[in-house]
Amino acid sequence: MKVDLEGRVALITGAGQGIGQAIAYAFVENGAIVAVNDLNPDGEQTVEEIRRRGGRAKFFRGDVGDVQSVNEIVAAVEKEMGAIDILVNNAGVNVGKERHPAHEFLDSDWHRIIRVDLDGVFYCSRAVSAGMVKRRKGVIINISSVMGIIPIRLQCAFAAAKAGMQHFTRSQALEVGQYGVRVNAIAPGSTLTEGTRQLFYNPASREVALSLLSHIPLGRPGETEDIAQAALYLASDDAKYVTGHVLVVDGGWTAGFAREW
Repeated sequence: MKVDLEGRVALITGAGQGIGQAIAYAFVENGAIVAVNDLNPDGEQTVEEIRRRGGRAKFFRGDVGDVQSVNEIVAAVEKEMGAIDILVNNAGVNVGKERHPAHEFLDSDWHRIIRVDLDGVFYCSRAVSAGMVKRRKGVIINISSVMGIIPIRLQCAFAAAKAGMQHFTRSQALEVGQYGVRVNAIAPGSTLTEGTRQLFYNPASREVALSLLSHIPLGRPGETEDIAQAALYLASDDAKYVTGHVLVVDGGWTAGFAREW
């Protein structure tokens, strides 16, 4: 997909790997200047690859779950790269292999997930949208999850954060639409990242993988590029009349396909 993002500055959180990295590459290939954020130094690798491809990017390390860190990141991006035209709230965390029902869920896990997956979206959106409102233009894209639409066991904090993100998306869209700012979300289904690749292609987890795939009508997990293409559309002027929307990219998983789990 080719759109015109020439010269637009995009801040992408959690862009050191996975979906965020794929979005960064797609944006650069369509002319954007990308501010790569991540808590880990992986972001430097994303920047190096972008520069190798002839694009413009810079790494801004920081924690989206810390309001002071967010404000410093946004100020640094605006000083060094210019006004932020596009914000992609992609950074997120979840529980690890040890999962618990809500009545046994750990306080530490709850607060860690909400802090990054929901507070971080609020902090970044608030910091960036203030300038967008003044300039009367801008795009915000929040990377949510199908888990914010359908119930999921043993991941109550992640599900709550992603559902909250979707309603926050709609609420902010109502607030800033009059200023020419659009706010949308993407809800990916099972998507191949370094972590989920082990789930789908490790022989030890084959039974779980087959169960998951049996409930995806298209019969495969998504690629990070599938999500990146959706983000590319929402960031572009082709979507100039789209706001307050949650775009589901899940291979049909939430369309009502029969499930046994």
